[in-house]
Amino acid sequence: MQVDFSKIKFDEKGLIPAIIQDAATNAVLMLAYMNGESLAKTVETGYTWFWSRSRQELWNKGASSGHVQKVVSIDYDCDGDSLLVKVEQKGAACHTGNYSCFSYPLWNSGAGRNLPVPEPDGIHGILAELYRVIQDKRVHGGEKSYTRYLFMSGQDKILKKVGEEAAETIIASKNNNGKEVLYEMSDLWYHCLVLLAYHNINPAELLNELGGRRSKENNSKY
Repeated sequence: MQVDFSKIKFDEKGLIPAIIQDAATNAVLMLAYMNGESLAKTVETGYTWFWSRSRQELWNKGASSGHVQKVVSIDYDCDGDSLLVKVEQKGAACHTGNYSCFSYPLWNSGAGRNLPVPEPDGIHGILAELYRVIQDKRVHGGEKSYTRYLFMSGQDKILKKVGEEAAETIIASKNNNGKEVLYEMSDLWYHCLVLLAYHNINPAELLNELGGRRSKENNSKY
C-alpha cells in the first residue's frame, strides 16, 4: 500500500506524537510516538506500531499482551506535526490495566481541586472494560447481541429497562434478599452503562462527577 507521507513533519529526532482514540467511543486511549518506519508498518499491517524512546526500538502495541489496536483511520493536524489514530481497542490500552492511559483525574471545573486517583484494578477498571464491551457490541454486535438490540430499539427501550431493573432492585431489597440485590443491581448498573453509552458519556466522567462532589466542603448532597 502506497501512502504519501510528504506532509508529515517529523521532529529533529525523526518522531511525531500520535494520539490514539477509540473509534467507537471517542475515548482518548494513549499518546505514543511514531517514526517513519513505525508509521509505515502501521499502515502496512493495519495495527499500531510505535517507536520506544526509552528502549530505542520499534514496538507493536499488544504483541505480548494481546491488547492490540486495529487501525480504523489516521489523520494529521493542520501543521502536520501530530497524528490522530482511531482504533478498535482489544482489552486495555494502558499497561496498568486501565482501558485508557488517561485515567488519573487531576482537576475539573466542578471540583476545583485534585481528585482521587482510582485503582487500575478497582471499580474504574471494571466499569471502563464493561463500557468498552458495550460500545463494541453497539457497533459490531451480531443479531443475537442483547446490547445491540437495546441500541437498535432506541432510547425509550433503554429507559424502560433502567426503570424495570431499578424496580426489581427495590423489590429484592424489600425482601431482604442480599443475593437478589446483588443480581438485580448488577443488571441495573449494566443498563445504566448502556444509557451512558447512548449519550456517549464515559463512566470516567461519572466517577469524576462523584469525586468532585465528595471533595466539596460542606456539600449538602452527602
